[in-house]
Amino acid sequence: MARALPPERAHFTAFRTLPTRWADNDAYGHMNNATYFSLFDTAISLWQMEQGILVDGPEAARFLVVENGCTYFTEVGFPDILQAGLRLTHLGTTSFRIDVALFRNGADTAAALGFFAQVHVDTSGRPTALPEAVRAVLSGLMI
Repeated sequence: MARALPPERAHFTAFRTLPTRWADNDAYGHMNNATYFSLFDTAISLWQMEQGILVDGPEAARFLVVENGCTYFTEVGFPDILQAGLRLTHLGTTSFRIDVALFRNGADTAAALGFFAQVHVDTSGRPTALPEAVRAVLSGLMI
């Protein structure tokens, strides 16, 4: 199977700058795998909050992550400055998928590409339709 090429910055619609920290490095001197997912989650959450989607508190929309993944292309680590690029790759009735690419120190080619697939649920944990306001905001991430 041929390995996918890393995506380019032009394939993403929104960006957030995320500095790395000394503690993000593992014993090999590059960023720990778990840190990538933390950065993906942070970039998505910050974007949602900036768009008016509450992520915390009693009025917050409840999104459960049902699938995630990451493809690594180039090592990153402290003291790199990362730009997280976001794009929407799926918008369903109750679910959506956001891809997050990490661009290292202003590079145009991604060092890593991750995704989070999320389902909107009610207070009992059952899937429920995405509110129209949320759908409209998410649509803004489409390429």
